[in-house]
Amino acid sequence: MDVEEQSSDERSQASDGPAPRKPPPLAPGLHIVATPIGNLRDITLRALDVLRTADLIACEDSRVFAKLASHYGISVPTVAYSDATQDAAEPRLVRALAAGKRVALVSDAGMPLISDPGYRLVRAALAGGHAVTAAPGASALPMALALSGLPTDRFYFGGFLPAREGDRRRAIGAAAGLPATLVFFEAPHRLAESLGDLAQLLGPRDAAIARELTKLFEEVRRAPLAQLAAHYAAHPDVKGEIVIVIAPPGEAGAPDGVVLDQALRTAMAGASVKDAAAEVAARFGLKRRDVYARALELKREAAS
Repeated sequence: MDVEEQSSDERSQASDGPAPRKPPPLAPGLHIVATPIGNLRDITLRALDVLRTADLIACEDSRVFAKLASHYGISVPTVAYSDATQDAAEPRLVRALAAGKRVALVSDAGMPLISDPGYRLVRAALAGGHAVTAAPGASALPMALALSGLPTDRFYFGGFLPAREGDRRRAIGAAAGLPATLVFFEAPHRLAESLGDLAQLLGPRDAAIARELTKLFEEVRRAPLAQLAAHYAAHPDVKGEIVIVIAPPGEAGAPDGVVLDQALRTAMAGASVKDAAAEVAARFGLKRRDVYARALELKREAAS
């Protein structure tokens, strides 16, 4: 998630605080560092200590990190480490760790590895016997969950929903029956379409759309999925980084035959019989075998 541009007043306020102090010694190894998701003041003192005293910083996009580095006077050399560059960058970073260097890992914003690159580097560091630690901080995932007004005792994070409709519907169907609040990231241009699928496959669940968190135009819109789908279908020009939070399955009980058949017909219009039955079974908490049998009957009726 991109770091927000701030006004000169905000930039001066971000420097307020205790007088500069000498950071504690930083041990060799890989240091995973969370950075702000929007408001630059959301960085921690420990994160600044690590970033200022590291020997090398692996960052998703050096141009994005340069804004944060300039703001806080961080002059450590950087290495681009993204999905596109990790094959080339990883050996250099592993060699630095093997030489006893202190390597920091950051993403464009938030906690690295949360739908961002870094997993491979962590695995490589551990395989090489190097120390791995983290300086925690801002993350859109727990912030959206906390602001949603939905249950937080158990949740499932599904990352970004697939872009292709069939894959997206299968992913939603796989998560439908989980007894947990569901959390997904989504791109603005796919939000209305994804909400339409979510409303169709999950039914009348309460949900929240969290957008531009910690930034100037922060918004959290709470409503049932169908209302959110209708709103964003009518306002497709939405911008910013988006988190979708959806309530767990309710206690509405089993559907009657008419509702079940309609749900199956709708699901089979965009998926195979097997996948459609799995989606509907998960949505209503029914046995997949029974729903699959009914789906086959409906398919035979439609073909006769």
